[in-house]
Amino acid sequence: MSFATNLLVGFIALLHIYILWFEMFAWTTRGRKIFRSFPKELFEPTKPMAANQGLYNGFLAAGLIWSFFIENMEWRTNVAIFFLICVAVAGIFGALTASKKIFFVQGLPALIALFTVFIS
Repeated sequence: MSFATNLLVGFIALLHIYILWFEMFAWTTRGRKIFRSFPKELFEPTKPMAANQGLYNGFLAAGLIWSFFIENMEWRTNVAIFFLICVAVAGIFGALTASKKIFFVQGLPALIALFTVFIS
């Protein structure tokens, strides 16, 4: 994979590590500042649900990071493609069901990274 592809995959992995931290450990503090339209009284009751979502984002990050340690280029590319598709689908689904912003934060970067994988 090219340097640009590795950079994008690494960026997306870091983004999902941030989302893991945010949803698992800062939902009731930082979440109130980011999701201003979400009722403040619902942050505490939804904390376990947010933590679960954060865990899934951590799995996505782990898969993308794992791809950097695979020596066989064909497998490395396939693993990266799989996890990028997972991120893109999650971003598209989030945009359709929760907020359009999710597409631009998660879905679009994953689709751009996928594009660079396929052209490199």
